[in-house]
Amino acid sequence: MLTLRPPSAGDIAAFVGRQQTAPFSYTPAGATCDRAPHGYVVDHNRVKLGAGERTFARAVDAVRRWEMFNIGWVTLCWPNVPIEADRTVAILIPLFGLWLLNACRIVYVLDGDGPSDGNIRRFGFAYGTLPDHMESGEERFSVEWRRDDGSVWYDLFAFSRPRHPLARLGGPFYSRALQRRFARDSLRAMARAVGP
Repeated sequence: MLTLRPPSAGDIAAFVGRQQTAPFSYTPAGATCDRAPHGYVVDHNRVKLGAGERTFARAVDAVRRWEMFNIGWVTLCWPNVPIEADRTVAILIPLFGLWLLNACRIVYVLDGDGPSDGNIRRFGFAYGTLPDHMESGEERFSVEWRRDDGSVWYDLFAFSRPRHPLARLGGPFYSRALQRRFARDSLRAMARAVGP
């Protein structure tokens, strides 16, 4: 949704409410568990956050607080939403004097050992785009603790394609630049939140 002025808290609540039961704008939901469907642009970015169980605990806490959105140029509405399947959030972005409000719903939550004989402990979630989003796709935000070497990583995996006509028009250039910027800033935000 594009607006000429910043939406009020009431406007955002109404927007999120309208999206609560809307279907995802792509299929299959949950695809970031495995691999991206054909026809989407894939982004995969990682940063090492440190090592050990205490670092992993701080990383899990940072994900629960949505710290990956603490980047200064986007606003998560609202960061007190619990990390639970079927929760809907909105992301507010200022854009050339306009305000862009995008809706996403949490598809699944990761909390346990990964698919590697118990060597990797993971926590995170994926959310998927809803009809009132400029793009179509899914994004997974997760942290992992590799028990073999003790390293802790923040992993950001997404697939997307432009959905709204304005996104298709600017897709190869502006939309992709925003996605790359978000990935870069999200990695930095998590590294900052977890600290040494």
